[in-house]
Amino acid sequence: MIEHQSEQTSAGSEVNAAALDEARLRQQAIGVRLRQMFDEVVNEPVPDEFLDILRRADKSAEQG
Repeated sequence: MIEHQSEQTSAGSEVNAAALDEARLRQQAIGVRLRQMFDEVVNEPVPDEFLDILRRADKSAEQG
């Protein structure tokens, strides 16, 4: 009976390890995709109107 329990524990550990590995792979894939999407956004040009707003905000902060 003790041998049977240790076999079950070993099998359970293997299942848990496989599930953790799968979860890590999923998380890595999500991270890669998010970085790709973020890089696309970062590399887009900033509209002139938005830059003007930022410049005005900076001037206000300096004067304030």
